[in-house]
Amino acid sequence: MENRTGMYHRPMYHTLVKRLREPRRFIQVLAGPRQTGKTTIVRQVADENRIPVHYASADEPTLQSRAWIEQQWETGRSLAAETAGKGGALLVLDEIQKVTGWSEVVKRLWDSDTRKKNSLKVVLLGSAPLLIQRGLTESLAGRFETIPVIHWSYAEMREAFGWDLDRFIYFGGYPGAVDLIADQQRWSRYIIDSLIETTLSRDILLLTRVDKPALLRRLFQLGCSHSSQILSYQKMIGQLQDAGNTTTLAHYLELLAGAGMLTGLHKFAAHRVRERASSPKLQVLNTALISAQSRLAFDEARKDRESWGRLVESAVGAHLINSAAGTGVEIFYWRERSREVDFVLQSGKTVVAVEVKSGALKEGLPGMDAFEKAFKPKRKLLVGEDGIRLEKFLITPAEEWVTS
Repeated sequence: MENRTGMYHRPMYHTLVKRLREPRRFIQVLAGPRQTGKTTIVRQVADENRIPVHYASADEPTLQSRAWIEQQWETGRSLAAETAGKGGALLVLDEIQKVTGWSEVVKRLWDSDTRKKNSLKVVLLGSAPLLIQRGLTESLAGRFETIPVIHWSYAEMREAFGWDLDRFIYFGGYPGAVDLIADQQRWSRYIIDSLIETTLSRDILLLTRVDKPALLRRLFQLGCSHSSQILSYQKMIGQLQDAGNTTTLAHYLELLAGAGMLTGLHKFAAHRVRERASSPKLQVLNTALISAQSRLAFDEARKDRESWGRLVESAVGAHLINSAAGTGVEIFYWRERSREVDFVLQSGKTVVAVEVKSGALKEGLPGMDAFEKAFKPKRKLLVGEDGIRLEKFLITPAEEWVTS
């Protein structure tokens, strides 16, 4: 299968182009999970718009120092001086969150350039959005704009690689793994070794305090095997050895969500306190994370009604969460006694309820009528058989359902 990403522009490309054409006002930050194309986007922007660029990555342990940032910044300044009067130059620092105290150094250098009216523009890349966000809010308030780089959608994988719906549901949205799917064992090893293990061991365990690293890994595995299911923290504790307490599990779920891997959706409620206290609905952010660890090959999974149904619902949930990033739309689930609504979208006072007809067995009964009586949603959507075609739903951003 031909990899055509070099000819394909994601929406983030156009956003970055627009912002870099403006006067130098903000640091641009591209934050998102591994293998979502952050570096490719920046290189495309620089090459196709003829912007002089100096690119450097802090991915190597020996380079993770504040002095390294200062050295790269000086190189960028030199390039900007050479192109003075022609729009300036671009400095790109990749994996910036791996440098301890990076935000303070960037703040000092950026403020110095601002006072001197230097024309150097700066883009920061980070593969652990939660960790880079902490540095931004701690030191760089008012100096940056974030461009979320989310997992590739079905529409993007279809346009860039010609993928059909079933292939996307099983193999997910990692463009770097496209050429490996003909050898599924090799594809699975790539996802596990290069994405899952690297994210856990390098993006989370080495960059933030995790007192129980084995528990973090088991929680991730549990979340993948129970994706699209509501699981109380007490049940999680019962299935995980040395599980600590609910506070620890909630924190680890937050770390996994911040790395773009797994999240726990809150129950929709009238009051935020009740939302936070609810049992989470576990949800992977890319279905490849399930399939790579599954014993079922592609053809076997399609024939297994229960397993395929879970993948379909997980694909819907991942699509809603990813496409809602940066839009102000929040994603929840709802359950009251035995009645359940798979997903709830909220933007301001607008609420949309989504039920997925996937073929998977569910513990709860359909609860759309009960939900409507309680919350008066703007829309009630059925996805799948007898409703909106799954393919159409997966190419429609979450925001469109609450605004159109």
